[in-house]
Amino acid sequence: MKKNDLKNYSENVDVLETNIEEPQYNIYGELEPDVEPIKNVWDKTVKVEENGYYWKKEPVFNKGGEIPNDKPVIVELFCGCGGTSLGFEMAGFELILGCDIHAPSIDTFKTNHPNSSTILGDVRKVNPEVIKELLNGRRIDVLMAGVPCQGFSLNNRKRHENDDRNLLYKEYVRFIDVLQPKVVVLENVSGMKSTGNFVEEIEKDLSRAGNMTVKSKMLYAPDYGVPQKRSRLVFVGVEGEEFDFNKIKKTHGIDTENTYVTIKEAIGDLPSLKPKESKKKYKTEPFSEYQKLMRLNTNGSVECHIAPNHPLATIEKIRNTIPGEPMYPKFKQRIRLAWDIQSPTQVSGGIRPQFQFGHPEDARGLTIRERCRIQSFPDDFIVKGGTVQGRVQTGNAVPPLLAKAVALAIKEYLV
Repeated sequence: MKKNDLKNYSENVDVLETNIEEPQYNIYGELEPDVEPIKNVWDKTVKVEENGYYWKKEPVFNKGGEIPNDKPVIVELFCGCGGTSLGFEMAGFELILGCDIHAPSIDTFKTNHPNSSTILGDVRKVNPEVIKELLNGRRIDVLMAGVPCQGFSLNNRKRHENDDRNLLYKEYVRFIDVLQPKVVVLENVSGMKSTGNFVEEIEKDLSRAGNMTVKSKMLYAPDYGVPQKRSRLVFVGVEGEEFDFNKIKKTHGIDTENTYVTIKEAIGDLPSLKPKESKKKYKTEPFSEYQKLMRLNTNGSVECHIAPNHPLATIEKIRNTIPGEPMYPKFKQRIRLAWDIQSPTQVSGGIRPQFQFGHPEDARGLTIRERCRIQSFPDDFIVKGGTVQGRVQTGNAVPPLLAKAVALAIKEYLV
């Protein structure tokens, strides 16, 4: 395989990690049984490698449609593929602009939010006045940001408080200073709580910029109908009063009428696949309320349901792993899913992410559609950019149903 074919290869073939227990494959998919483990990849002194799909040129602005007057409007910085935005739309908000540096994410964002404006580029190069002009004198109701979280993530073995990405929230502060929204919402991973004193600093900086009191709380995704054990730290500030986090209503779990959603309830209706196989028809009629919700706006066909192209060793590794157990001794979060559990936290997996979870029944990793289901993206949400970059997008996203719960609580303050 030629080296200039690497990009196409990385989009379609899974490569095993470098670890001494498994056969080794290089980045071109060739077996290297005697390769030495890369020992410096987790060294905190080594600069973090960036995703090759980051847009490094000047920001590209793409104007959307007219801004409606009958709905509260939102703008999202570091929007990724749009999980938070989608959740707010579910709650009756209108998305007017999303900004992100990751080109496939913006492609996905535009595909699913065709009337929204977009900015592809580094937010540090974006002038907030561009958004002000777009608003044509109207104030933003909610300015949101999902600042990059890898520097705080407990899944990041190079995690440390001096990671440059930890300070990108200050760019969000810069936009608040200029745009003065009625509500600010910032979210990050739970690891921020135990990394320096960032939580207190962020609350203070957002409060000053927005002239409001900003507080934060950890939210647990299964409480809001997401079939995934995922926690997100959410900061909220509203104009004129302090936001009451008790207004964010749980829909599942203790003290509700609904049990947590299981993997079977989440993806059990999707068709079985062999590696490399794809199918566009549902396996069964929906047999859970969650499946009915996910299929609500579809026309009977399944999109983005393509099985990864695994090496034979990977297929056998999954096949020989008991559902619910880790597939790799050194990577306890990488399990073969079981039908009766919630998924562990789904992650982006870095710049060339391998599959993270094995399917409960099939000897393969998850499709992008199954990853979307685990995040609570409905089936009419289309992820662009191929399997590998689809994993990046779905792993980085905020679950829409979690965002919807936050949005419904915020909406009460905007009446």
